[in-house]
Amino acid sequence: MARDLTQGNILKNLLVMSVPTMIGFSAQMIYDIVDIFWIGRISGEAIAGVTIFTTLFWIVDILNSIIGQSSISLISQSYGKRDLEGSSRAIEQTITFKFIVALISALLVAAFLKPSLGLFTTDPKVVASALDYGYIRLFFLPMMFSSYSVNTALRCIGDAKSPMYIMMVASVINIVLDPIMMFDKVPGTGIPGFGLGVFGAAVATVIAQTASFLFGFYILFSGREGVKPKLSKLFRLDRNIDKKLLTIGLPTGLEGFFRNLAAVVVLKFVAFYGTTAVAAVGVTGRLFGLAFMPLVGLSMGGSAMVGQNLGVDNVDRARSTAKTAALIGFFFMFAFALIAFFAGELVISMFNSDPEIISYGASFLKYGALGISVLAYGFGLSAVFGGSGYNFPFVVGSVVSRWMIQVPILIIAVTVMKASTVWVWLSYVFSDIAEAAIMILYYLRGKWEKRRVY
Repeated sequence: MARDLTQGNILKNLLVMSVPTMIGFSAQMIYDIVDIFWIGRISGEAIAGVTIFTTLFWIVDILNSIIGQSSISLISQSYGKRDLEGSSRAIEQTITFKFIVALISALLVAAFLKPSLGLFTTDPKVVASALDYGYIRLFFLPMMFSSYSVNTALRCIGDAKSPMYIMMVASVINIVLDPIMMFDKVPGTGIPGFGLGVFGAAVATVIAQTASFLFGFYILFSGREGVKPKLSKLFRLDRNIDKKLLTIGLPTGLEGFFRNLAAVVVLKFVAFYGTTAVAAVGVTGRLFGLAFMPLVGLSMGGSAMVGQNLGVDNVDRARSTAKTAALIGFFFMFAFALIAFFAGELVISMFNSDPEIISYGASFLKYGALGISVLAYGFGLSAVFGGSGYNFPFVVGSVVSRWMIQVPILIIAVTVMKASTVWVWLSYVFSDIAEAAIMILYYLRGKWEKRRVY
């Protein structure tokens, strides 16, 4: 049920909001990891193909980030003021506007997908895997965006448990369907499957996302949460709200643009070391994604709390919320770093038996865990930016950390020094530390304290 986050114990409210979000997003990342686990049973080329497509998927991620970040401040601040009608309008427009944007962007990305793959590989098996996995993911992109929208709306009004259950159900669906869709027989059993290969992994994912959307849509529009969005208003665009959905989160979109464009460039550098290095980054990237979920949970839960409290002008409570999120996030990532250092090879070997992939992946896991531990603290503080609608620091953090730190390091290390892949992993460490420093600096400057979207 919806929850008033302007009252009560801060740590308790943060945990009530964040832990279900952590669990839900972790469940989602688990099914991504399950995807890569089963895809790894096909071939290293299959992993590389999916990794390249996922990297190119950055364009649609930017649009999702812009509208999603805008919706957090719009919905949470209006709900904090108890403007239920305003909250409902923001929810309706978020779902509708995201759906339209997703449809347009999916068509554009699909048109340029095949030629874009040539920037990274000429291996026909890698290209085929990327296309088999990518086209259907793009076709169902509007459903994916809509699923994210309803879950975000529920969190913004203080209900973190429903999205958790929704995402857990979706994860179970995907985990069950993956081997059935991918193989002629489910490995280790006599259960017959559809034998669709990499395409089957994508089919399982879109079925899970569709179920997630339908479940969340029913809960949100049933009226049981206190807000009452209407189906009829989903077919109308509100120019005023839609403008805010594009502009409030625009800095987040720019951040996503620079970050994801950098990811494309970084992957190009990784490709210099061969298909096995690309595959290793694909596996390890999913593991980092799973490890990052506690931070995402803390950030989203913290942003909803910050937004509601700024809605009633309680800046001190918003500040305390961010500090608490930062400390919890740091300790989560420190625990992950210990696992990476002492069991990195074992973890990577669960996804592929190629010794070179295991070596690359374990090395990346160890070095990357150092940077992400520092980033965790700054990421926790950044909840004040999402809740207030002051998203400019995200742009600065992305540009400086990726384009002024990471990419120059790679240019020198890979193309000039012809260094080992260790320098690729170190580039992540230095960029994460720089981004954390920028988040801390902008938090201390305090411009977010006066920012309101209504």
